[in-house]
Amino acid sequence: METLKGKVWKFGDDISTDLIIPGKYKFKTIDFNELAKHAMEGADPDFSSKVSKGDIIVAGENFGCGSSREQAPVVVKHAGVSAVVAKSFARIFYRNSFNVGLPVVECPEVVDRVKTGGIVELSLREGKIKAGDRMYSFKPIPAFLMTILQDGGLVDHYRKRGGFIWEKDSR
Repeated sequence: METLKGKVWKFGDDISTDLIIPGKYKFKTIDFNELAKHAMEGADPDFSSKVSKGDIIVAGENFGCGSSREQAPVVVKHAGVSAVVAKSFARIFYRNSFNVGLPVVECPEVVDRVKTGGIVELSLREGKIKAGDRMYSFKPIPAFLMTILQDGGLVDHYRKRGGFIWEKDSR
């Protein structure tokens, strides 16, 4: 989980939770595998049929804006996306992503330099993204959030450890 490598799916600014998982679906079922068939449908109607396990979304500013629906990062994860890199995130989407075990990182420099179909490699703990022959930096994910990600999300973290126990952040 500390290093992720995948094909890029590029999106623009202001990708709302309604574009990620349209409300017309989220009220029909709680089956996330079914909902994943509609992931990113509002921004790219064919996304769910094209995305592969391990792929990475790269987007502009304010990714995940709109409602606070936790289904948005869950659906992205269930669609097979291993991480989201953006210029910036809506704060509630950012935290919900870690809670469900989806890594998200802010790295504005890489967003303008990659295209759909390119390959990027993320080192979450080191705060590095390799895209082509270039290396970009982002603020490394803190140890307590890495622990949540490694455990599969906040609920699994709680179950696995019998409470909210964090690894000591040695930085």
